[in-house]
Parts: sequence; C-alpha cells; structure tokens
Amino acid sequence: MESLKVNLCGTELDNPVIPASGTFGFGYEFAEIYDINCLGTFSFKGTTKDERFGNPTPRIAECPNGMINSVGLQNPGVEKVIREELPKLKKCFRKKVIANVGGFSTQEYAYTCEKLDKEDAVGWLEVNISCPNVHGGGMSFGTNPDSAAEVVKAVKKVTTKPVIIKLTPNVTDIVSVARACENAGADGLSLINTMLGMRIDLKTKKPVIANVMGGYSGPAVFPVALRMVYQVSNAVSIPVIGLGGVSSAEDVIEMMLAGACAVQIGSANLVDPFVCRNIIGELPSVMKKYKIENLKDIIGAAKNG
Repeated sequence: MESLKVNLCGTELDNPVIPASGTFGFGYEFAEIYDINCLGTFSFKGTTKDERFGNPTPRIAECPNGMINSVGLQNPGVEKVIREELPKLKKCFRKKVIANVGGFSTQEYAYTCEKLDKEDAVGWLEVNISCPNVHGGGMSFGTNPDSAAEVVKAVKKVTTKPVIIKLTPNVTDIVSVARACENAGADGLSLINTMLGMRIDLKTKKPVIANVMGGYSGPAVFPVALRMVYQVSNAVSIPVIGLGGVSSAEDVIEMMLAGACAVQIGSANLVDPFVCRNIIGELPSVMKKYKIENLKDIIGAAKNG
C-alpha cells in the first residue's frame, strides 16, 4: 500500500499537502465544507503585530493561467488571532498548524513570532520575508541575504518551534538568500511566494490594481517555482516546502522529485475549494501509476537524474 507520510522539521505529516497562507483563511471556513483533518497541515492567514486593513481596492486582477493579488496582508493582528481565531480553529482541526507571520521590521517579526510560539495549536512558524504587496516590509527583507539573515536570527532568539522562512522569487539569486537563512539558523524554507506582475485596463488605460502591481500566482508560475525548489534544495541541507502553481497530484509529485519534502497549494484553493482534499485522494493512484510506494523515497530524486 502506498505511503503518503512525510516529515516536516521533525514532525510526521499524514501527507505532504498543505494549503498555502492567504488562500485558506484560518481553516474553520473550509471546515464547513469538508473535514480539513485530511490535510497534512495548513498555513493560516498571514498575521502581523497590528491589525491591517490591507491595500485599497481593486486588488485582484485575472490573468491567463493565474491571477494577481494585492491584498496587502489584511488581518486582525496577532492578539486577536490568538484570542479569537485559534480557539475557533481548535474546534475543527486536531493537528498542529503553520503560523504565517508578516512584518515591517525585524522587531515586529520577533514580537509576533514570540507570541505565536507560545500557542499549543502552532507547530511551525512560517516567516514571510517575501510579500510583494506591502511597502517597507516583506519582500524588502527577502531580496537581501543579510537582511534575511537578520530576521532569522531575531526570530530564533525568541522561539522554540521550527522556523520556516518563506522566500521571494523576485531576486536574481535565490540560492544566496536561502543559504543565508540556513546559516542564520532557519529550520526550513518555503518557496516560492508570488512573482511581481501587473495588468492594464485597455478601456481606462490605467492599471487594473489600485496598488499598480501585485503578486502573480497560478499554474503559469509552476515551472519557475519548480526550478527554484530544485536549485535551493540542492544548495541547503534543511527541509524545503515547494509551492507555486501547484494544482494536481502530479504537480505535488513533481515538486517532491525536485526536492520538496512537502507541498503547499495556493491559488488553486480559490478556484476549487475542494482541490486539496481531492489531490490527497488522487495521490495513491498517481503514485501507483508511476510505481512510487513511499513519497519519502522520491524527495529530491530528480537530483540524481
């Protein structure tokens, strides 16, 4: 019988399928339509120190094979997440969850991570140094190896749980940033976040998105994400979570062959809210088709090809 179990920073997951932050809310919304305990785990909505309304509207633009978003880390702030959102989540999800953390300074990242680190429901901290939709934070840390390392060191000083750094593809050399994070003490990496893009309305001759540019995601970015996962997993010794355009069981296996120990699914959740559940259900038959008995055995197998 095919085994879907994988290991993420020392914790065994029932399968490698993880809904990505920003596409799955705080989980309980999806629990209304299916049992989310079938998931390996999930990464909840990006959380910052203070409440954020997000960017002005319009902040979504459709694209061929994808979409652009400029939501801007809209969230109720860490105190309210701990007080209101996590108790709701505990009622419908019995596994540990990944807490996704955003920030505008090293101190903010550390503050929010320290707060969430104390929560029993949280199993991992995913530190987003790669959001392209906010000014003065997010991606500005992820494009510079030294700045990325600074965030990692600050967070590691105040936390005990595994710290996973989410990397941006909007760089010329993602490997140098990945290595800097590993050297600073990161326990894992997730990549890629969205790529910077824009659309222009031909009728108004103005950018579709109020913020002009936003994060491009969807099936079109999959080959880019796959390439970067392959490069980074070859360059570091810590676990890598692969994401970017994943929408099928075949995509999950391809990401794992490139070196991912687990796989996040983002924009596809917005198209089909059942996609993660369905992919988990389809994985055994796809594994059988390609003569794969244990998913752990294929992680990084393409490196030897």
